[in-house]
Amino acid sequence: MAKKLGKLASDRVVQSFNQQIGNELGASNQYVQIASYFADASLSELAKFFYKQSNEEREHAMKFVRFLIDVEGKVAIPPVEAPKLGFKSAADAVQASLEWEMTVTQQIYELVEIVRAEANYIALRFLDWFVTEQLEELSTMKTLLDLVNRAGEANLLYVEDYLARRGGVVSANPIGEGEAP
Repeated sequence: MAKKLGKLASDRVVQSFNQQIGNELGASNQYVQIASYFADASLSELAKFFYKQSNEEREHAMKFVRFLIDVEGKVAIPPVEAPKLGFKSAADAVQASLEWEMTVTQQIYELVEIVRAEANYIALRFLDWFVTEQLEELSTMKTLLDLVNRAGEANLLYVEDYLARRGGVVSANPIGEGEAP
């Protein structure tokens, strides 16, 4: 029989992390909705990009699930809010994704403050990855929005071509993509 480690996360941390599981699953659903918008418009590269984003958000939720299991916290997934439906334009859909990432960034910051206040350094180290990930997510969505706005609704095929040529990677900063700084 395995020996219990003892409580590695307070009830507040467990509850907050469970809420974040719901937030990440909500983000996954929102990205499926956005991907579907682009698929309906026959913009397959944008659809593929957002389906991939959806999978990443689900993976983020699963990281929280695994963490809670590792610290012997009880996983209790909350109800997930329905995604926003209907977008007026490609820019509207991408703007919604940028706003969602700004919200998630704030949620992660709040989690950092909770675990810092409790001096839970295991949880703090765990959240470091998410803080760094949010910088990438914000940068990616801001760049994609800039590209969509620059192309305009009539020229979204340029954005499709850009995504296809770059393997679905959106980056305004090519440093770190095999190029020397």
